[in-house]
Amino acid sequence: MSIEKINAAKAEIASTSAYKTVTGFFDADSFCEIDAFAKSGEGFAEVVAGFGTVEGMPVYAFAQNSDISGGALSKAQTAKLKKLYGLALKTGAPVVGFYDSIGGRLSQGSELLGGCGEVLKLASKVSGVVPQISVILGTCLGTNALNAASADFVIMTNDAKLSLDVTGADASAEYNSKHGNASIVAENREQAVEKARELLLYLPSNNLVTAPQAFDEQPDGENTNCIVSKLVDGGSKLKLGDDFGDSARTRLARIGGQVIGVVRTTGGKLDCKSANKAARFVRFCDAFSIPVITFADCTGFDCLKSAAKLTAAYAEATTVKIAVVVGKTIGSAYIALAGTGANADVVYALPDAVISPVNIEAAAFIMAEDKMNVPVSEQKAAAEKFAEENLSAFNAAQNGYVDAIVEFGEIRNALISALDMLSGKRVPTVAKKHSTI
Repeated sequence: MSIEKINAAKAEIASTSAYKTVTGFFDADSFCEIDAFAKSGEGFAEVVAGFGTVEGMPVYAFAQNSDISGGALSKAQTAKLKKLYGLALKTGAPVVGFYDSIGGRLSQGSELLGGCGEVLKLASKVSGVVPQISVILGTCLGTNALNAASADFVIMTNDAKLSLDVTGADASAEYNSKHGNASIVAENREQAVEKARELLLYLPSNNLVTAPQAFDEQPDGENTNCIVSKLVDGGSKLKLGDDFGDSARTRLARIGGQVIGVVRTTGGKLDCKSANKAARFVRFCDAFSIPVITFADCTGFDCLKSAAKLTAAYAEATTVKIAVVVGKTIGSAYIALAGTGANADVVYALPDAVISPVNIEAAAFIMAEDKMNVPVSEQKAAAEKFAEENLSAFNAAQNGYVDAIVEFGEIRNALISALDMLSGKRVPTVAKKHSTI
């Protein structure tokens, strides 16, 4: 083929929306395309794939090309994706997928099914080895959705669709955000691409290296009621899954320049969705050795099965785990989030924290019945007084259940010191394939 025809083919591919998305995602002039001229039928393959850098970090990415046959899955497309996942596994670099496809080339029948199965198998194989991010920019249904949703994080634009149902039912960004399928919802394509870049800066390239460090920034949350904003480095808090589960918040952030995963319970009982969200987040952090800091303020669980999942996630995780008891942490919630069940490395507590084996009214009746022999209208106040005197963080510290009681103004420095001390943590594990919870 003459150089003129090659250049014409390059120009045709470069003019598509998928190519522009990928080159806009990577650092300027860093994108190297894989199988650029691969054919699918009479035209080019319906996906642009390759590698480049994001803020200097090597990353693999693909973008389904809706300008070519609607981005439909085909043998050629799956072949390119298989090659990309294989390279990511060999070299230990994250995979980011930009999804925008009308479906699949059904005329290819079982050959297409085989190719899709191979892609799903490779995506599963690299899970926990390299981070995976899916960015839904348009339609993503059926098998496409299955692959996209298997990523560690899913970013959707407001007008995107993600569903196993090929009719598109219950496929909106709002629906997927409320049901825990989408971690982040962006206003438009440009914001979605930028969010993917931002997210990568909190993630290690693979499970054998640490997440990228940054300069220590002072917190910028003095004017907020959020305890996390008042402690983490300024401008470093990335919200994840806020529309799914109201009683727990999950964040990626930095403290002292080091990336951490944050789980913050918001008081009261932990509902099913929140427990499931926190469990998945803890497992992700553990897979990539990202320290988990838990701010515990929880009186129990609403759902036994979800509670078991969360307890198992904390107990099994061998990454650095630090707990800060910031409110009333009662019974099973204390055990799962901050106690022996969580296997926390360090447990701090605020001076006014309460740690009790059962809710404080029951504890007061059981442990000090005489002090509760007051009118019903006064029993709550009597129980609060009993808790202050007998269920305090100081009492827990005396019994070895809290390592230190720390004033709020000192927590940030205490956390930074603990992270430094625990940076060399190594934990041998029992030989097994995996847990079953």
